[in-house]
Amino acid sequence: MSRIKLSRVWQPRCAFTALCRVTGLGALALLLSGCSTSQHVGQNESAVESGTLHEPQPFTRLTPRTYTPVDWPQALKADVYLPDESTSDLRPAALLVHGGGWRNRTPEDMQGIAEQLAGQGYVAVNIEYRFVPEYRFPTQLYDLQQAMAWIHANAEEWQVDTDRIVGVGYSSGAHLVSLLALAGVEGPLAEPYGGEQSRLAAVLAGGLPSDLLKFDDGPLVVDFIGGTRAEEPEAYRLASPIYHITPQAPPFFIFHGKWDRLVPVDHGTDFYQALQDNNVESELYLQSFRGHIASFLLRGGAIDAGIKFLNRQVNP
Repeated sequence: MSRIKLSRVWQPRCAFTALCRVTGLGALALLLSGCSTSQHVGQNESAVESGTLHEPQPFTRLTPRTYTPVDWPQALKADVYLPDESTSDLRPAALLVHGGGWRNRTPEDMQGIAEQLAGQGYVAVNIEYRFVPEYRFPTQLYDLQQAMAWIHANAEEWQVDTDRIVGVGYSSGAHLVSLLALAGVEGPLAEPYGGEQSRLAAVLAGGLPSDLLKFDDGPLVVDFIGGTRAEEPEAYRLASPIYHITPQAPPFFIFHGKWDRLVPVDHGTDFYQALQDNNVESELYLQSFRGHIASFLLRGGAIDAGIKFLNRQVNP
């Protein structure tokens, strides 16, 4: 098995360095204002208060490899991070999905989170998926279902407990992971590639577009669905995670910027309330003074709390 020599202990990345690289020095104001307190709510004692982050452990990043079948319309790759600890015990896995409005960006955006999860003992699988407008809903969900099948197929080699696979995503990646968790196992979106192997044990979702019917008919969502709300109302509803919530949903940790204009904060608060109404274990972490991009780039406290929440669910 070929490997990239990246065996190491995860080290936190400096938010300021990331901001300078991605958005330039103008982001300094966001950095300064983003250090204020965040609001965190949950049913019982929160992950922030009672959760645990383990001492980071070494891991190895494998060379990128194709996870889709040979006859798939587009070959898609995944970066896999394996904990180095030698053990006979099975361990949890995490499926990571990047954002980008369903139309761009790469798994590199999720690399830091993948490294942190691998350092916590997860087999982290950070994937590509197909983009709009060439490929439309539910194509991207099918890609995630194939990724889950691939994780199951490699579970023995990677020592993965397939009952302890979690999903992690931001923005459109959070949308796809949430849809996988809520509609990928049963119902119309489970066919033909989903089913039991698509089941997630928990979800960490940030900047989640939970209800596509809330958006104006802008190009992002219209290209994703293939029509406006008036033209495709059922597809908009089918593609919205909030309408698939049932009492059988897995636990969710949601984080969202209060200043988010691209995906307004009510997507997060309404989704959290729907989970609560169905008695689903869930926590909501609202980030003060952050818009959509800053919520991701200045995510440290939210991700730490979210991984504590995942650790509580699957015990890596």
